[in-house]
Amino acid sequence: MVAKGKPTGAGYPQRLRIIGGDWRGRQLQVIESEGLRPTPDRVRETLFNWLQTRIAGAHCLDLFAGTGALCLESLSRGAERVVMVEMVHAVAQKLRQNIEKLGASAAALIETDAEHYLQGPVEPFDIIFVDPPFRRSDLIDTCLEVIHQRGWIKPGGWVYIEAPSERGQPALPDGWHLERSKIAGQVGYHLASAPD
Repeated sequence: MVAKGKPTGAGYPQRLRIIGGDWRGRQLQVIESEGLRPTPDRVRETLFNWLQTRIAGAHCLDLFAGTGALCLESLSRGAERVVMVEMVHAVAQKLRQNIEKLGASAAALIETDAEHYLQGPVEPFDIIFVDPPFRRSDLIDTCLEVIHQRGWIKPGGWVYIEAPSERGQPALPDGWHLERSKIAGQVGYHLASAPD
């Protein structure tokens, strides 16, 4: 993220910047909340370079929306629809304001936790973002297994995973393939594909 003004007490900027697409350069406010850790600009840029041929027209799900950076960036770059799941009420309120500020009518915000959401009615997505707070990176394995078992990812769909770099590469469900994997400082980020 690009900071405008001084960083919050959590050490991240008070604003995030959309880095590509129709809303490129738009600044959105970020609130301070425990565990909220916006995906850095350079990581987001690499991720969307990886996804560039898949994002247009995609249906995307972010299970730990936080600032909404990943789904809002997806919409800016041509995704057809996004669903953002966020359990912290204050964070969801700010995200709702940012959705309205952008006029992002193709964005749905669900105020619940990821595990509860994944137990609900299944709607398969093209791209799913799994980026929990680092202190809850244990949720990654659980989420990936439920996504796989319940059919949340479309055949050949892609899942983005972000976790502390010391965690290493994610353990993927049977038949999944690790397409890309990088480390940027303390952040490990990975892109996996589901079987066709």
